[in-house]
Parts: sequence; C-alpha cells; structure tokens
Amino acid sequence: MQLFTIAFQRPIEFGAATAITVAMIFLILRAAMSAEGGHGWTRRITSPNAKWLFGLLFVGWAIVFGIGLQFVPHEGANSPYGGLGLIAMFTGFFIMMGFLWAVIGE
Repeated sequence: MQLFTIAFQRPIEFGAATAITVAMIFLILRAAMSAEGGHGWTRRITSPNAKWLFGLLFVGWAIVFGIGLQFVPHEGANSPYGGLGLIAMFTGFFIMMGFLWAVIGE
C-alpha cells in the first residue's frame, strides 16, 4: 500500500524520479528514431571527433566522482556512499563504452 501513496508522502523525490525517467525514455526514443539519418547531437557523438568528447567526459567523471565521493560519509550501512558509488559505476561504464565505441569505430 505504501507504494501507491509515496507520491503524496514524498512529492519532491517522486517528481524528480518521474522527471528523470521521462527524460531517459525521451532520449532512448530519440536514439531509436535517429538510426537512419541522424540529427545534430547524434552526428556529434558518432563522428570521428567523438573520441575527444568521450575522453573529456571520462576525465570529468573521474574528477567529479574521485573527489566527490571523498566528501560523502561512508561509515555504517545508512550512508549515501553506496548509492553514489553505484551511480558512479554505471555512468563510468556507459562513458567508457561510448569511448571504446568512438575509438574502435573510427
């Protein structure tokens, strides 16, 4: 029952999660629809210069999470360190896969 009332108990968190989900669906839809021709942003991330974009994204990711995770308390089971570490792991994986795709696809 709590799952159905969470939107009323925590409206800000629920709204943020809903907005992120809608944005992800929109990006996935745009990526699926642009497979034939490609538009502005898809040409940028599929061009030979995309290796620079993904390389800079990786450096930024390493700086943000390398420094940012040091400021998060990581003592006990009730700390945000694990959640942020999981987000760092997933985002790093996708940035590195994009980097490998850009370099090998050249």
